Amino acid sequence: MRITSLLFIIVTALLYSCNSKKGIKKEDKLDLIGTWKLVSATVIQEKDTSVTDFTTGQEMIKIINETHFAFLRHDLNHGKDSTAIYAGGGGSYTVNGNIYTENLEYFNNRDWEGHSFDLEYRIEGDTLYTTAIEKIEKLNVNHLNIEKFVRISK
Repeated sequence: MRITSLLFIIVTALLYSCNSKKGIKKEDKLDLIGTWKLVSATVIQEKDTSVTDFTTGQEMIKIINETHFAFLRHDLNHGKDSTAIYAGGGGSYTVNGNIYTENLEYFNNRDWEGHSFDLEYRIEGDTLYTTAIEKIEKLNVNHLNIEKFVRISK
């Protein structure tokens, strides 16, 4: 009886340890980890579509490690003309299958902090594609965001 109870406890502990926190498997994250450069972004809000080419005038990178992400965006004229822009943010994230959820904890636009965004993603070679609905009611934000990144380091 004692051996059976001990065996039950050991098997239960092993099975529990095989399940990752929040259903996240480490191998789901491995492909995402690295530094990514944004190539293009398409934002669709109602009937309006805006496409931004991030290969001229500005650049953005996203850095993803095992537990957190960060993004940095700036203009290429060093803030010296009307194209001046700087944005930066980050936070924790989770992965469940092909859904990458960003928990935005830091952002220069503080009204976005504290929100989470589910991004459906796929990786083809060294290219990361994400699609997400960004919705923040109090800011009247509700749009579809489609982004394409290329890996610049692993």
